[in-house]
Amino acid sequence: MYISRLLLAILFIYLLAPDSVAIAAPKTFSQAKQLMPSVYGDVPETFYCGCAITWTGGPSGRPDHPSCGYEVRKQTQLVRAERIEWEHVVAAHTFGQQRPCWRTGGRDNCTANDSLFKAMEADMHNLVPAVGEVNGDRSNFRFGVLPSTPYRHGQCPVKIDFQQRAIEPRPEIRGDIARINFYMYDHYGLKLSRQQQQLFLAWHHEDPVSKWELTRNDRIARAMGRSNPYVTGLKQWHLNKGGTAAAPRVASMVDTEPVSENIRGNRNSRVYHLPVGCPSYNAIKTNNIVKFGSEQQATDAGYRKARNCEQREVNICDILAP
Repeated sequence: MYISRLLLAILFIYLLAPDSVAIAAPKTFSQAKQLMPSVYGDVPETFYCGCAITWTGGPSGRPDHPSCGYEVRKQTQLVRAERIEWEHVVAAHTFGQQRPCWRTGGRDNCTANDSLFKAMEADMHNLVPAVGEVNGDRSNFRFGVLPSTPYRHGQCPVKIDFQQRAIEPRPEIRGDIARINFYMYDHYGLKLSRQQQQLFLAWHHEDPVSKWELTRNDRIARAMGRSNPYVTGLKQWHLNKGGTAAAPRVASMVDTEPVSENIRGNRNSRVYHLPVGCPSYNAIKTNNIVKFGSEQQATDAGYRKARNCEQREVNICDILAP
């Protein structure tokens, strides 16, 4: 136990060292899990519930249920509720189904015989610590918004609907989830539905990149040898008009310049307002404002223009005037 903790401490220091060279990226899910506690060493908190974590050696840990008001949903899952599991934000089932190996033998076959699947399974950018029971309940469900679904794990702010096979995470991590999805679908050439694209674009704008998210990305980049460009801002996701295929685009020099975020969306009504011609522009409550750099960004994120905005007519004389 002492040796395990000592090695963990050494690895943690190494990942934080500013001049360190990236170590060999993990080749298996097991190797990736061994490294993940070092990423969360000084921010030990479960992803969905925000429970404090006590690391117990290697990739293992225990969630502190009282710290987040967690209540075990099902007593048959008590063992899983008492441990930390490393959750794939983009579920292994989701990216596995897009590989031929899955159709001829499922996850075991892919892990044994498909190098790309193994790379996706071991990608640390896609791993987060979760209460085991929540990880099990989430299964491979899609992300969504579930206004009528009750909380099922005490005060843990995650909603899981087993009939709709959907999960709604707390607002503080929705942008993180969006940017992890953008990265995974882009980097590995996966297909993402238009509906999910719109949801993640909305979450990306509503929950901007946090200081911790940048720190997490930097630590993982030292181990993996690459960053998530949707966290660093080097790439922007653009809604694909064609349907299901993802359409990421490398940011140009113009993209990396500060964006003028003059358009205001209302996260409750899903309506956006312009600074000129929209009388409700300044009427949105501060905590409901979502900023966009263009009308295209707002519509891509699933927002519509306010109906009380003035319809501006184009005067041909204005166009021809010198």
